[in-house]
Amino acid sequence: MDDTLRLEITRIFDAPRDLVFRAWTDPAQLTRWFGPHGMTTPLDTIRVDLRPGGEWRAVMVRDADGFEARTGGLYREIAEPERLVFTWGIEVDGTIEESLVTVVFDDVGGKTKMSFTQVGFPATASRDEHEGGWTETFERLASLTSERG
Repeated sequence: MDDTLRLEITRIFDAPRDLVFRAWTDPAQLTRWFGPHGMTTPLDTIRVDLRPGGEWRAVMVRDADGFEARTGGLYREIAEPERLVFTWGIEVDGTIEESLVTVVFDDVGGKTKMSFTQVGFPATASRDEHEGGWTETFERLASLTSERG
């Protein structure tokens, strides 16, 4: 997989890392934050088989116009609560774009430093679109974890 087109985002969440890790792996938590602003991810569209080789799936929906973004992939590495590695596939214009996501969770005095890296984009435009989407998604995650952290 070509990793010359990289996306790296680092965030500090005001919550313990086990809580932030669980937000990434528990469907009941994912439904509350997964997706950019204006989109929802209904619980009945989320599938998590949390094991190496296990599959994950989610459908993000924009209610106003019914647009759906179908995502999914396979878990490659799970080291709870320190690290997740999974493939990220998203349907774009009838084809699947696949990339690789690594999320590292570091304990920083009771808070969590999350280092997110995504590699293997087909084009700069795709990387830039994902950067906007993930930035908004992580804003939603920050709101969720501050409620509970």
